[in-house]
Amino acid sequence: MTAVESRTMPIGAAFDRMPFTRRHVLIALALFIAFVIESWEQLALIYVSGDLGTGLGIDEAGIGVVLSAVAFGMIPGVLVWGPLADRVGRKPASFWSLLAYGVLALASAFAPDVTTLVALRVASGLALAGVYTITFPYFLELLPTRHRGRAAVYLSIGWPIGMLAAIGASVTLGDLGWHVVVIASAVAGLWAFAIRAWVPESPYWLAARGRQDDARAVLRGLSSPDADATFTVATDRVGRPLDLFRGGLAKITVVMLVLNFAFNWGYWGLQTWLPTLLQEKGLSLSASLGFAALSALMMIPGYVSASLLTGRFGRKKVFLVYVVAAVLGGLWFATASSTVGLYLGNFVLSFFSLGAWGVWNTWNGEFFPTALRGTGYSWATAAQLVATTVAPSAVGALLAHATGFTPTMLVINAFMVVTALLAIPLPETEGRELE
Repeated sequence: MTAVESRTMPIGAAFDRMPFTRRHVLIALALFIAFVIESWEQLALIYVSGDLGTGLGIDEAGIGVVLSAVAFGMIPGVLVWGPLADRVGRKPASFWSLLAYGVLALASAFAPDVTTLVALRVASGLALAGVYTITFPYFLELLPTRHRGRAAVYLSIGWPIGMLAAIGASVTLGDLGWHVVVIASAVAGLWAFAIRAWVPESPYWLAARGRQDDARAVLRGLSSPDADATFTVATDRVGRPLDLFRGGLAKITVVMLVLNFAFNWGYWGLQTWLPTLLQEKGLSLSASLGFAALSALMMIPGYVSASLLTGRFGRKKVFLVYVVAAVLGGLWFATASSTVGLYLGNFVLSFFSLGAWGVWNTWNGEFFPTALRGTGYSWATAAQLVATTVAPSAVGALLAHATGFTPTMLVINAFMVVTALLAIPLPETEGRELE
């Protein structure tokens, strides 16, 4: 054994001198498309909900149940898949989750009644929760330390791309019926095979499980100059959910959970009802969809700018500045007295809120050690999904009681203010090795 081979180092140190290679680009593409699929699934039926109601003979309340069914399934799903990914590995969790989702989504396209449709969409949410939960932690565990923040923020651009795909499907496939849109979603489940082919298992997870040779093999494939060392980990015991609330992690976990709820409430409270809110301001349905598409386009430069800034100024500063700017954009949107004001206010809101989301998706995955990363991220995702489920109903209740556009928007915006306040005590993780 040579001196180089006998070195011992923390697994995170093997990523400090690692270059960003073509292999990383292929990994990024595979997980980027997975995130596009996740976004598509959560948004696609929103834009063909009219046909859904007509085809199944249900009113707005019934449509709301169908639209929320995937989120209902994902809430318990993420709490299962996160710890499972910590036990069996990131790669099998991602593969089987996405493949099972495709099968269940295909079955839901042929549901004979609304009860069966809701049940199948809940089941497809349970399945999709795996890849939804693990995509970002998985990606973080394959990236060079100095590129981790920037690359992971770029991965977040999959969200607006999925949103644009959902809007595009409603325009191009909507006339063929909601079934066709769901079938297109199901076909996307085949992307699981691309993940299996292109994305290696996490070296962090392999080292934590004592599989040193496998971890070295992956690191060689990622061009790490330290691939022949022996790697140590923070703990080799698979984490349990209650470990999130012990010691120094307890405060971080509690703040992280409330922040995820507040941030996602602010986003989904607006996103779900945006077409309706815009129609209250005099825009037609087609104009509202165009407005939503332009908003999605504005998200992309928001992500790119956040990616460029996070490596220089850190996660925390960029996140706080972007959330505060999003609050100001929300106030502009809420109080706009003209169509131009609506557009400009919402563009500022979209630019900064989604740029902040890109930073948060990265930052959120860096708080916990490898043994708990999947579990911690699953709890974070569960908090987001609770907000995804609650916010549309809460905003709908505000609108039903004739609260009006501006007061409703101000309530939504208040959750963004809470988000900024909660981020202040969280630790900076830019440039820090993952444990």
